[in-house]
Amino acid sequence: MAASTALPADKRAQQGGLLFLASLLVFFIAGIVTFVLYASWRETAFIQAEKLPLSFAWSTLCLVFVSGLLHWAVASVRREHCRQALLLLIAALAGSVAFLAIQGLAMWHVAGGYATAGLEAGLAGMMLVLALLHALHVIGGVAALVIVTIRLSRGLYDHERHWGISFTALYWHFLDLVWIVMLFAFWYTSGGFAS
Repeated sequence: MAASTALPADKRAQQGGLLFLASLLVFFIAGIVTFVLYASWRETAFIQAEKLPLSFAWSTLCLVFVSGLLHWAVASVRREHCRQALLLLIAALAGSVAFLAIQGLAMWHVAGGYATAGLEAGLAGMMLVLALLHALHVIGGVAALVIVTIRLSRGLYDHERHWGISFTALYWHFLDLVWIVMLFAFWYTSGGFAS
């Protein structure tokens, strides 16, 4: 009978990571559903009044770019191309910082544009809170990227031991999915994107 290649500690880490993502999924689904319900119950002209900043779309491209780099980094580690994986992780770090900078500008625009919107400020506030919560989770993802980058540079990952990088990539894929759904909810409850 063949022995399992994963140690029990690896399996516990995997289960804990997946439970963490499941709890975050419930959290974000509840927030997005609440936002959409609140927006649909409003009887104002907010749905067509304000446009989303185009920087929300640009930040989405950064997020997808980071996720793609991390997917590639995991594949590189599995093939024992650790130097390539290290370069990909560094590029992902740069992309994640770009995401946060662009996202900050977008949130600043939303706060300034909707601050004088009267009754619609409640909806803009909810939008800002959801975007800020997502950005805080991105900051957690940046911290994870820093940790796995340092660990990879020290030679602590290889084709058998790469759960840290794999989970970090999975977390960023999760952040992608949540942001795309959130952005669709923002777009649906606004006048679309500004040109």
